[in-house]
Amino acid sequence: MSDVPAVPEVVGLVDAVTRAFADDGPLARALPQFEPRDGQRRMAVAVARAIDEGGVLMAEAGTGTGKTMAYLVPAVLSGRRVLVSTGTKNLQEQIFEKDVPALRGALGLPFTATCMKGRANYLCLHRFEEYRSRQGVRGRHLNSDDAVFLPVIEHWAPKTDTGDRAELAELPEDLALWHEVSATADTCLGSECPRHSECFVTRMRQRAAESDVVIVNHHLLCADAAVRESAYGEVIPSCPQLVVDEAHQLEDVATQYFGRGVSNLRIDDLGRDAEAALRAAVVAPGATAKHDASRGVMRVVDHARAFFSGLALARMSRGDERLRVAREWFADHLQTGLDLAGALDGLQATCALTAAGRDREAPADDAAVSDDLTAVARRAGDMAADLRFLLACADPAYVYFLEVKGRAVQLRAAPIDVSRIVRDLVTGQRRATIITSATLTVEGRFDYIKERLGLEDADVLSVPSEFDYTRQTLLYLPRRMPLPREERYTEAVAWEAGQLLRCSRGRAFVLFTSYASMRAVVQRLEPELEYPVLVQGTAPRSTLLAEFRRTPNAVLFATSSFWQGVDVQGDQLSAVIIDKLPFASPGDPIVAARIDALAAQGASAFEAYQVPLAILALQQGLGRLIRHRNDRGVLAVLDPRIRSMGYGRRFLASLPPAPVTYDMEQVRRFFGEPSE
Repeated sequence: MSDVPAVPEVVGLVDAVTRAFADDGPLARALPQFEPRDGQRRMAVAVARAIDEGGVLMAEAGTGTGKTMAYLVPAVLSGRRVLVSTGTKNLQEQIFEKDVPALRGALGLPFTATCMKGRANYLCLHRFEEYRSRQGVRGRHLNSDDAVFLPVIEHWAPKTDTGDRAELAELPEDLALWHEVSATADTCLGSECPRHSECFVTRMRQRAAESDVVIVNHHLLCADAAVRESAYGEVIPSCPQLVVDEAHQLEDVATQYFGRGVSNLRIDDLGRDAEAALRAAVVAPGATAKHDASRGVMRVVDHARAFFSGLALARMSRGDERLRVAREWFADHLQTGLDLAGALDGLQATCALTAAGRDREAPADDAAVSDDLTAVARRAGDMAADLRFLLACADPAYVYFLEVKGRAVQLRAAPIDVSRIVRDLVTGQRRATIITSATLTVEGRFDYIKERLGLEDADVLSVPSEFDYTRQTLLYLPRRMPLPREERYTEAVAWEAGQLLRCSRGRAFVLFTSYASMRAVVQRLEPELEYPVLVQGTAPRSTLLAEFRRTPNAVLFATSSFWQGVDVQGDQLSAVIIDKLPFASPGDPIVAARIDALAAQGASAFEAYQVPLAILALQQGLGRLIRHRNDRGVLAVLDPRIRSMGYGRRFLASLPPAPVTYDMEQVRRFFGEPSE
């Protein structure tokens, strides 16, 4: 590490870690909340051995173990730079703002740390200048959001040290203006950018390269690995040690970032940036080239509109958010797609020619204009190549699908199996890798996660939660429920949830596997509930969580994004109610492709993939309830298949050891409510 002396050889890392976690050690003396935990010590020693000897360690650490300190302490004491990747920005910020300062003081070591987020979190000074220039040309005719928030960003930009939009709490999460002025790998000019030395991403990377602990999230980890060979994309410095926390999310994130895609919004961005670059390239006698390039932009826009609107109309008849496609599906759209690819080729060529002509005509006059045109040409070429790959649907390692969300129409290809990708590009090339989460095992075994991440040779450790689930929790499974496929199931869920919420006096999450089910139950329950009701989709996730924490007796109805990464301690959350076992939809193209791949190998996809995946999801959902040893609450799974089907035993075997009841009267007694 830069300023931290390595652990003396005579002491050894395992001994140093053991001393750090001793009853009278530096952590106990310096941290008021520290308490000896056997599981934490076991994990810390295992991490120290993995760092000493190299290799991969998978460590499942139940909630309350203190796993963050269990991997940070040996990593810091080892004297080698460590890269920590988290599943959520919340944990990322907690480690950087809370755990690192506490550990620095407790160990007395002046180690440094940097928190790195994805590019889109940072203001791009070059794009910001271009945006303001475009508004000046247009007479600053701004829409209402831009008129409000552009002055906010203009006031903040000269003062910020980080350029991180998190400093602007008043900015809406989905502000279109931020997309126009933030950093992206697509638009980055790299070292050719005129603002490269001032660039917030460049400065972030410089800080990280000088730091001992680098904290990222899985999205940045995978995005960086996916573009590591590109001069424009890499931001994470080399680190010999990697810790992947909340590792149960890694497969999904890797699937997203190691695919290929083209969308109407991505092409819209390209068109806007091309127009801006061409407008700036006002040179003579290069006007003809500029005119040709402008016509090239219009050809791209027109062909893109025809192609993506045709795809969207074709998908509407299916009603799926995602539609799996094959080459035959493009019979009516193939030519318009190829026309779009050809138009992108044309835009690439004419922008490149315009840039070259400008260099010859005015080599000393604002080289950034030529760089912008060159960047647009590169992007157009990349999109043309991606589009031809997608239209061919020829690589059996990928599943091809069309996705429509709001205005966005996206054609994508995702890898069916990311195990080799994760092993080679994400966790590979490290001296030591620690894979950890509160939920890694299914029925006490690591087989499923090992196979999905391509880490079959990893050493393993499972440390149970420090919480006393037999005293702190009650698992409620209703005695009589229709099957989820029956029409009366929604009504039964609403009745059971209503009874449970009256027992808990609100203070609950009601979690669903689909928006449709959530809306149907809310419609039935909300009029009769006497507690404040919060519903996912009515406000940003962070706003809903903040409101839930400060509103007495609130009830939050939510879907998948609230099943993990949410931490509410104390009586404010006293019940978690789950409507169905969270099986991934076989109608999802990626899930369907993985089922097909396992079936082709002669394996039972249901037993080997669908059930384990659902078990891990259920563990995460129920894990929202008990976050502290003083918490108490009821876990409720309303799906009768957990009792009636053979695979239900696998779910029950993987849940915390809570007492089970089928009687609502027991729930009332648990909460101290009078019997009815």
